[in-house]
Amino acid sequence: MAFTKQVIILRNDLNMRKGKLVAQGCHASMAVISETLRATKGGIKGYEGTFDLNEAFMEWLSNSYTKICVQCNSEQELLDLYNKAKEEHIICSLIKDNGTTEFNGVKTYTAVAIGPDYSEKIDKITNHLKLF
Repeated sequence: MAFTKQVIILRNDLNMRKGKLVAQGCHASMAVISETLRATKGGIKGYEGTFDLNEAFMEWLSNSYTKICVQCNSEQELLDLYNKAKEEHIICSLIKDNGTTEFNGVKTYTAVAIGPDYSEKIDKITNHLKLF
């Protein structure tokens, strides 16, 4: 069985407070899950049944929910990583903070979650990034 994981990329250049940083990573992780479930059956609310998830996603849900948190150094780098994941057909989410508590009211891209998917697919995109 291949190893599955999710990689959460957070911008290091924003100097977010630790609580904000954690919240943005959680938003990214949850967004992948909720967006994937919503897309598989047209919505979660009131739906009872099974979801059509790919094999890697199911393995991740059935095992340890492995998440790796890494850092990038700019908005452009974050967007490039997100776009590369989309090009490789890996499920991913991009988080744009509303700027209410930080960033002086300016909406700001803060995080991306890539996967869950097989490590060898995700590593092609994220293996060069430093751990947080």
